[in-house]
Amino acid sequence: MSISSLTTSTFRNLSYCSVKFHQNLNLITGDNGSGKSSLLESLFFLGHGKSFRTSKVENLINTESDHFVVSVKDDNNHQLGVRRDKSGQFDIKINGDSKFRLSDLAKNIAVQVITPETFRLFFGGPKERRKFVDLGLFHVEHQYADLWRNFRKVLLQRNACLKNRITGQQFDYWNESFCQYSHQIADIRVGYVEQLSTELNKWLRILLPTLSENIVLHYSQGWSSKRKLIEVLNENSERERKYGHSLFGAHKFDVKFNYKKTNIEQVLSRGQQKLFLMALTIAQANLIYNSQSIVPIILIDDIGAELDVSSRTVLAQAIEQLNCQLFITAIDTNALEPIIPKKQNYKMFHVEHGVISEITQGD
Repeated sequence: MSISSLTTSTFRNLSYCSVKFHQNLNLITGDNGSGKSSLLESLFFLGHGKSFRTSKVENLINTESDHFVVSVKDDNNHQLGVRRDKSGQFDIKINGDSKFRLSDLAKNIAVQVITPETFRLFFGGPKERRKFVDLGLFHVEHQYADLWRNFRKVLLQRNACLKNRITGQQFDYWNESFCQYSHQIADIRVGYVEQLSTELNKWLRILLPTLSENIVLHYSQGWSSKRKLIEVLNENSERERKYGHSLFGAHKFDVKFNYKKTNIEQVLSRGQQKLFLMALTIAQANLIYNSQSIVPIILIDDIGAELDVSSRTVLAQAIEQLNCQLFITAIDTNALEPIIPKKQNYKMFHVEHGVISEITQGD
């Protein structure tokens, strides 16, 4: 899906608004604190049930209200909406029906975001990279969500056995299930990472052409790929019981980004790192697009940060080839100038004091 319209009420500092978007490219300007990032945040919330700026959902509610509402219509006139109040109560609606959970929204909208904080993929440890890969898997491999949910239940049971030093048939049952799920998930992930790597190379040749041949994705499944998990667990049984949780398995996987066998963040400049993150996000969006009818949505906050004019110019070349809907913010139109299409195949908006206004071409 692509988002055709957005309605918000008392979300952050945004005034009540009803905005119609372009199906491909939407450019948003505004001063710091004007509300342009809040606009992206409202769209992100519908795809993830959380913010990319805060872990406290109550912070998303305007200080003068006790709730917020975010609702969108897609290009097929389907409506998705969520209302959240200060007590923590959620009301999720899809086409008027309220018998849904936040996870049901994510099945209908695939949203990825690039912000100055996205560099956590490099510096935030394996947890951040796992979240990124699992987002793609959730949309590309349809059986993955149920498989991962079942694995998490088994992991909790196995950890409880380790913590309480439970042995015998009870532990053996959870241990065997844990190994089976880990191997199944690892097989799916390695296939996905191979697809992602192939797609990534295509976009790196556009965004980082002089470096692309030496950038490699390295996947670690959570235990030695040369051995069965049960063998690793047997050898480390006392160590796991000492720590009281599972030290190996599908929950420990990681994906690292290397340039000539060195971590990317140690070699690439800040601007080059951001272009790599753009290429990685675009690659995942394309895999999502190719796997199902959902049109991926990419949110890029503060395009001018870390990217010079030449970098934004090559990004414009990539945008022309995308099969997704983009929302890009900047402080002013000067930062957006290199990526504004020559043809009027986009919409531009300005945000001021929480009010979103469309700018007519030629204004």
